[in-house]
Amino acid sequence: MAQFHPLTVTDVNHDTRDAVVVTLAPSEEDRPAFDFTQGQYLTFRRDFDGTEVRRCYSICAGKDDGVLRVGIKRVDGGAFSSWAKDNLKPGDVMEAMPPMGNFFVPLDADAERHYLGFAGGSGITPVLSLIKTVLAREPHSRFTLVYANRAVNTIMFREELEDLKNLYLGRFTVLHILENDAQEIDLFTGRVDADKLDALFSHWIDASSVDYAFICGPEPMMLTIADGLKARGIAEDRIKFELFKSAQPGRLPKKANGHAAGETVDTVKATLFLEGVNRTIAIPKDGTTLLDAALDAGLNVPYACKAGVCSTCMCRITEGAGEMLSNNALEDHEVRDGFTLSCQTVPTTDTISVTYDV
Repeated sequence: MAQFHPLTVTDVNHDTRDAVVVTLAPSEEDRPAFDFTQGQYLTFRRDFDGTEVRRCYSICAGKDDGVLRVGIKRVDGGAFSSWAKDNLKPGDVMEAMPPMGNFFVPLDADAERHYLGFAGGSGITPVLSLIKTVLAREPHSRFTLVYANRAVNTIMFREELEDLKNLYLGRFTVLHILENDAQEIDLFTGRVDADKLDALFSHWIDASSVDYAFICGPEPMMLTIADGLKARGIAEDRIKFELFKSAQPGRLPKKANGHAAGETVDTVKATLFLEGVNRTIAIPKDGTTLLDAALDAGLNVPYACKAGVCSTCMCRITEGAGEMLSNNALEDHEVRDGFTLSCQTVPTTDTISVTYDV
């Protein structure tokens, strides 16, 4: 079971008006646990007015940078992101789980690959980690990045991307798409939609040369891009997604407990195998998810985004059945093998058993 560990803030860089890049240092004892793979993320937690808030932020450092670094962009009404943007300073301590996520492919120093990345806004954070690591560790490979933003002043890591382009001449290409700022070439102004993709693949990107594609950004943009890639012959298993959204954008409301007097609510008997022990709880048949019921019962179950995005709360159904309301994290074969996201799973049988020890 993943546990939280203290990380000391060693640097806070205000990259844009709405984003900070935070450098963190684990203790010597915890350092092996934070040996990340490019493209992974950290799950943080903090108490706000008596309510625990958890948020996931991607690591933006390369494997060879020698540091642990995340990018945090403020979102409207976001308690955690606003606090981090306005208050974090060197010397502060943040609590985080060890790195998680599968937004990467194994690297091969002898490979000669063409990687294609699409990023929107703060979606650049895990893609930057991929770019830096791929270019350093696969000397014969190249990377093309299409990066969409509202305007020039909202581009995260702008200088760092330019430095990488100069360092890896001929191996790293950046195409900036700006929604509001006009550019010399009309193709690079506007939104990344189906027409924009047609133009990009017609004039700038040879889809037949792409070995792997990585997409991170708003869901509508990601789905459009994924459809465009598949239509151009790129196999689905070579397209990797990292979706950022949250069902909890601000301070979390306290959940009401109990029911009105005299009200009868049928329940599901749920058995959760957690940290080597079976625990049995009752889940109301009112749409309550496995995760919410477990948290209400005081169980220390893993979770982060509560939006079906990060897979931190993944478990496997061993008896009974449940319906997943949303899934932006598990692969089809994982679902077929019985895995589910407990934050999105509502039981559909009178009894259900799951294991978190997977």
